[in-house]
Amino acid sequence: MPQPEKILYTGKTHTTGGREGASRSSDDKLNVKLTSPGSSGTGTNPEQLFAAGWSACFIGAMGIAAGKMNIKLPAETAVDTEVDLAVTAGEYSLQARLNISLPGLEPEVAKAIAAEAHKTCPYSKATRGNINVEITIL
Repeated sequence: MPQPEKILYTGKTHTTGGREGASRSSDDKLNVKLTSPGSSGTGTNPEQLFAAGWSACFIGAMGIAAGKMNIKLPAETAVDTEVDLAVTAGEYSLQARLNISLPGLEPEVAKAIAAEAHKTCPYSKATRGNINVEITIL
């Protein structure tokens, strides 16, 4: 694995209690209670946090891809990401669906932007070959 040329940012969190605990960032901008998926707890769960981070990163990657194509992303651009916690071959696993809305763009243009973003988004790179990922243009 090649070493990075430059570190742009390091996200730091401190988590206690696992899925029934809490997590906060070193700058206190993130401070959340954690709860297991499907429970009646009042917190969020790791799958939701992963989905939110991936959605935000993917929109940024689509902006870069669109810019290279001299296209402006619509103001209403959205990504609805679904991350499943599953059991595969008796072990816990993840799978994901990214449902992309690029209103006003031709379907082929939207597909090209999403495909390029999926190649460059750091979350997509981190999961490539490790989990099933479906990308749908809405």
